Amino acid sequence: MQEPSASLEPPAPTQAASTAPPERADEIMLEGPHSRLDEFFTLFRVMADFLRGFRVLHFVGPCVTVFGSARVKADSPYYQLAREMGAGIARLGFTVMTGGGPGIMEAANRGAREAAGRSVGCNIRLPHEQAPNEYLDRSVTLYYFFVRKTLLIKYSYAFVVLPGGAGTLDELFEALTLIQTGKIQNFPVVVLGTDYWRELTSLLEKMARLGMISPADLSLVFVTDSVAEAIEHIRAKTIEPFGLKRIVRRHLPWLGERGLNTVTP
Repeated sequence: MQEPSASLEPPAPTQAASTAPPERADEIMLEGPHSRLDEFFTLFRVMADFLRGFRVLHFVGPCVTVFGSARVKADSPYYQLAREMGAGIARLGFTVMTGGGPGIMEAANRGAREAAGRSVGCNIRLPHEQAPNEYLDRSVTLYYFFVRKTLLIKYSYAFVVLPGGAGTLDELFEALTLIQTGKIQNFPVVVLGTDYWRELTSLLEKMARLGMISPADLSLVFVTDSVAEAIEHIRAKTIEPFGLKRIVRRHLPWLGERGLNTVTP
């Protein structure tokens, strides 16, 4: 006699997506299947997140996105490195984009502001609120991490990675995977901090040696400690290859406008 087959029943959702507070939107979506109505509601929440981001960021201009830890304090040498990098990116004419929070993100936005450049952020709602830093000209606060990550990549022509944790690694490998698979163009990826990232670069070399990635993929990452070298690498790999043109926008000081040198496609 054939034994009846067994199956597992998933636990009931902890809360309906339609009644979940915004800071739990990601958590509720990822915990498993909900009712069809709740899943439909989640789709609209995701769409609203993208729409909010598109509206806020549509006119920010070509960006360079800076990734790094939110836990770095202002007295850290990494904070100063990010601040100098933000200023250098702004002087190239790019808008500096970050995750909008503290630490490395704040430092890069601050550097852009101090260089009279444009500074924008994609903040994320968390159970313990992450407030946008004070150096942003424009920002959007999102509910879903994957929406935020998409927007941080969508508007950028280059990516700069400073010391960080799991989130920074996630953002780095997201950018590398999209470039490697041809989903986005061959935008430069600059990694600042050779000593901090030493084990990571060794791992990438091991991947290439064992055939897990192509040896050519190693050229996608430029590792340096020098802001000047990083800026020159971005300039050489973006402004000329992608046909970006440097323009000087007129400004009216009596309206409180600041002069900005920018690049445009």
